[in-house]
Amino acid sequence: MVNNTVILDNGASTLKVNTVEYESPRIIPNAIIRGRTDRRNYIGDQIDQCTDFSSLYYRLPFERGFLTNWDVERPVWNRLFSNVLQIDPKDSRLLITEPCFNLKNIQEAYDQIIFEEYEFASCYRTIAPELCTFNDLALLFGDRPGSIPDCSLIVDSGYSFTHIVPFFKGRPVSKAIRRINVGGKLLTNQLKETVSFRYYDMMEETSIINQVKEECCYVSQDVFGDLDICKKPYQQNTIIQEYVLPDYINTTKGHIRSKQEKSSGGGGGQRHQKGQENTEQILTMNNERFMIPEILMHPSDIGIQQAGLAEAITQSVNACEPETHGLFYSNIVLVGGNTLFEGYRERIIHDLQMMVPSEYDVRVSQPPSPTEYAWQGGQRFVELSGKSDLQKKFVQRKEYFEYGSEICRHKFGSL
Repeated sequence: MVNNTVILDNGASTLKVNTVEYESPRIIPNAIIRGRTDRRNYIGDQIDQCTDFSSLYYRLPFERGFLTNWDVERPVWNRLFSNVLQIDPKDSRLLITEPCFNLKNIQEAYDQIIFEEYEFASCYRTIAPELCTFNDLALLFGDRPGSIPDCSLIVDSGYSFTHIVPFFKGRPVSKAIRRINVGGKLLTNQLKETVSFRYYDMMEETSIINQVKEECCYVSQDVFGDLDICKKPYQQNTIIQEYVLPDYINTTKGHIRSKQEKSSGGGGGQRHQKGQENTEQILTMNNERFMIPEILMHPSDIGIQQAGLAEAITQSVNACEPETHGLFYSNIVLVGGNTLFEGYRERIIHDLQMMVPSEYDVRVSQPPSPTEYAWQGGQRFVELSGKSDLQKKFVQRKEYFEYGSEICRHKFGSL
């Protein structure tokens, strides 16, 4: 008897997970993180107990977008199922995501660990963009609720990669899928290198720099115009921001402070006296605010010889049947963590309108919670499917032991 259905969007940076009856997922770091001061290993959600985020050492289960280190993933999943969800896998079915074009031996490792080690009653493995299509996409575009578009194009910009996946009648068009080797991890590392070269040595401060990226960075609508603004004197520069770094004594979280009168002898990173009290360590963010996310639009800026986001979308659409092009351009959905950059959607619309033939209507939408959208799609899929439909989709544990991973490949039809 299956008592629970667990939906696990197993991302390279975070796990979006919960049982199907909840309205939203829990978001948990997919890593084992070692603190510098307390020398303690924090597994997944235990990072909430950490008070000093300086020089954290991350051990990640994913490498280059694929799950390769099960010695890290196992403890994270152990804690997830036992302590966070508090479920018995033997009485539960699991809906789990995997990367696009996942390798066959990695897929077999998924199946073996899910069925043999955790002993889940049944499992369904798919890609996150496919789960997104189970949501009511018509609502995002203001169309008639419940109407299902024949063609949709999911742009999933996550931690390791950015994938552009077109769907025709609910199935991914594999020949038209495009991947850009730029994700949140690369952007954070690039910002670390830039800040370390210009201001402070921040190469060990992944957590802080990731926070700076999320709070300060945006996608520019006019890069050369913004670069001109960055060259202006401090008081005339509308882009420059001062980020107060945490000291983990008085503050545990950094913040952007309001613009102040510039004292003489300014540099990029400075210490400013605050009355007679402690000094604040300031990180000045100028053109870094928009030049880091600009890598998504022009990967060649840092030597990655690939098309930018808008160009890759047109390449993906052009690889589909000509009569479907207009439908794909009118149903583009942006998901993933990088979607949260301010100006991201507007820039993609602007760039696409320059490239797409004028007879096509370009509609680009972004859900309210782009990082949770795949999980929400998984929840809707389970809720709207009948018991017999789920029986057909999910691989039962006894089927796995009878036929092995071959039954999973047959049922899931993985890319």
